[in-house]
Amino acid sequence: MQAVKLIILRFDDLIPEESDVVQTALKRLPPKEAYDRVFRIRRAFQCSVSHTLLPAHEHTKPEEDVEYLSPIIREIERENKERVDLDTLVVRR
Repeated sequence: MQAVKLIILRFDDLIPEESDVVQTALKRLPPKEAYDRVFRIRRAFQCSVSHTLLPAHEHTKPEEDVEYLSPIIREIERENKERVDLDTLVVRR
């Protein structure tokens, strides 16, 4: 399936979904991007199971492989860090 991943999926499609941060980021995706992500993953799985490759014109091109989930993950991590910093803030008078 590794070869299939390289030509069908985007890099951000390979980010494991198990963490709470990634789950939150997936919920923040626009509906179209979330649908496209699921479609790419299902298509890659189907190609892997059937041992077929997509035609060359359907491969993900390098210019199409842009980050769509990583920026949201970084934003959530910054928010979490800020939340922890504010929760541990000591106010002195």
